[in-house]
Amino acid sequence: MQVVDLIRTKRDGGRLSDDEIRWFIDAYTHADIADEQASALLMAILFRGLDPAELAVWTAAMIDSGDRMDLSGVGRPTVDKHSTGGVGDKVSLVLCPLVGACGAAVPQLSGRGLGHTGGTLDKLEAIPGWKALLTPEQMLQQLHDIGVVICAAGPGLAPADRKLYALRDVTGTVESIPLIASSIMSKKIAEGTESLVLNVTFGSGAFMKRLDHARELAETMVRLGTAHGVRTTAVLSRMDTPLGRSVGNAVEVAESIEALSGGGPADLLEITLALASEMLTLAGISTDPAPLLSDGRALAVWHAMISAQGGDPAARLPVATQREIVRAERSGYVTGVDAFAVGVASWRLGAGRSRKEDPVSPIAGVLCMAKPGDAVEQGQPVLELHIDDPTRLPGALAALHGAITIDAEPPIAQPLIADILRG
Repeated sequence: MQVVDLIRTKRDGGRLSDDEIRWFIDAYTHADIADEQASALLMAILFRGLDPAELAVWTAAMIDSGDRMDLSGVGRPTVDKHSTGGVGDKVSLVLCPLVGACGAAVPQLSGRGLGHTGGTLDKLEAIPGWKALLTPEQMLQQLHDIGVVICAAGPGLAPADRKLYALRDVTGTVESIPLIASSIMSKKIAEGTESLVLNVTFGSGAFMKRLDHARELAETMVRLGTAHGVRTTAVLSRMDTPLGRSVGNAVEVAESIEALSGGGPADLLEITLALASEMLTLAGISTDPAPLLSDGRALAVWHAMISAQGGDPAARLPVATQREIVRAERSGYVTGVDAFAVGVASWRLGAGRSRKEDPVSPIAGVLCMAKPGDAVEQGQPVLELHIDDPTRLPGALAALHGAITIDAEPPIAQPLIADILRG
């Protein structure tokens, strides 16, 4: 086959055959196709799309490019969760030990943050000693013994996605819904979980800004999961405002521990318990997860998980010695806290990275001291910036210009969860 023929076919709106798709994924994974030719095909897909049959084969070929884990020996029903990302989204840190405490096995292979959205592994690495890299044998043993693992994906899992994702990132082809769906689902299906709950976010702080686009992505991923024998549900939730009150790494771990100890912000608890209920339903477990947050059982699983991966759950988290307060410019009701602006500010303070190889600060971040609906007085603190490197502060403050909206009347509350799609 010649890759230029595939490029022409898709450029002109045609359909790629199953053999052509499988050949392309295999050849590009093994470096038999040049980046510029693969880029041209990805751009054609961005404009022309993939029909459901093409996408199913494309995703299957990405799964088949590497290993598929076998979780049948862990002794519990397996269920995982994936979020399309957001600002302050520390849900996995609370959700995974909670669902594990209810009797399921949660094999979460997580990633790192890039840009204004944080990464689960970056957050957990704020805990002294905690390690993200486990062997497959260590992962399986921890799932069997504790019921939950959060770690980095190994190099053998969907290697085609690793190459294609890096290429999409530098060629302006990230936004294609079929390519997003196949990227997420190839890794999750290869992970070997029996069930999967997707949290598809939309709004200013999310990758998908509009509900209709988020719904299209959710429907596509649910269809892919179901076709590959993975029971899949998608929860669509708003991300116009940061989730919870903390944005950063150590600060988000601290807030997660608060939630696991029976406290925590109401919005974080709402989405966590909604996702937990969907995960437990798919796993066939009829347990109300809420009491496990207040009675210490979820926190005990958190301690066991952190300890098993070399961390000290009793260690003091790093804290900022320098802080900057952003104050309300007028009295009234907070009607908006722009999630994107807060995420960019946290990133510019050092909590995020511009390139995958960049280091991140465990200390840097932002605390939201007021959220939409709160009444504030002029001069009252609304944001608290945690500073690691003072030279980064001006850029963070610039990102926050206009991020807080205060009006005379309180806002009309919007439901956090917009819809749930079940396969």
